[in-house]
Amino acid sequence: MSLTTGTSTEATHSPGQASLAEGIRTPTPSSAVPPSAPLTKPRPVPDREARAHRAAHRLLSLLSAGATKSAAIVALLVLWETAPRLGLVDRTFLPPFSEVAAAWWALAADGQLADNTYASLVRSFSGFGLALAVAVPLGLLIGWYRPVAALLGPLLEVFRNTAALALLPVFVLLLGIGETSKISIVVYACTWPILLNTISAVRHVDPTLLKLAKSMDLSTPRLFQKVILPSAVPVMFTGVRLAGAVSILVLVAAEMIGAKAGLGYLINASQFNFAIPQMYAGIITISAIGVTFNQLLVAVERRLSSWRVSADD
Repeated sequence: MSLTTGTSTEATHSPGQASLAEGIRTPTPSSAVPPSAPLTKPRPVPDREARAHRAAHRLLSLLSAGATKSAAIVALLVLWETAPRLGLVDRTFLPPFSEVAAAWWALAADGQLADNTYASLVRSFSGFGLALAVAVPLGLLIGWYRPVAALLGPLLEVFRNTAALALLPVFVLLLGIGETSKISIVVYACTWPILLNTISAVRHVDPTLLKLAKSMDLSTPRLFQKVILPSAVPVMFTGVRLAGAVSILVLVAAEMIGAKAGLGYLINASQFNFAIPQMYAGIITISAIGVTFNQLLVAVERRLSSWRVSADD
């Protein structure tokens, strides 16, 4: 056999061997899918135009909400500025808002406004804090234990219907004209809104929640911690916010009698000296403090009652 014949013979295969080779041949995965190909589809990159559109829409919504909330205040300030200038009111007793703003800035620049505001805030917050520390535990006690409520109920009815300012001369006679009498009148005035709303909050806790808690053999402290206090927070804070406003209003009236510092003293002295713009500057400062304090209490209430489901959800 020649070399060429042997070579041709080796290259020749039978049909059976060809089909067998085709049957055992397997594809190579490495050649089909490259090693660097990702197994999942990549996340689409957010469109910059869509993000800019959403940011602009959010900004417009905030501006619209702010304009709606401040429209009435702006209208009042415009009326305050224009009415005296047009002669609709006597500008001697109601100067334009721009003059009041200039007087406020002058008081702030020479330190009078800061000193008087500091004196009022110390008295107001001291009285408010003491009232909160006394009224909340007492309200929980009276609201939960019926014998205590029956014992103290008539006394509470007498004092709750006695105005704090009507007792101001009594506080001054007993405690003098110093800081003690002013803080005490604030404590007295702030105690009743907090106390009465706390009692009402405890008495109106859902009875079903109380039955479930008692069926779990919770102790009284745990019952207050887990059921009564969380349920009572909204009603309690209604009284706390009322007390926050009362603490400033009553204090201003108390500072007009025998005080040498404070916003009430500033208003009274300005009125006595016929410095009308300074008087209105003090009134505006009191209003700003009241609004800020109320917003702070609202934020604390939302924090403590974050478990509640909003009606808008």
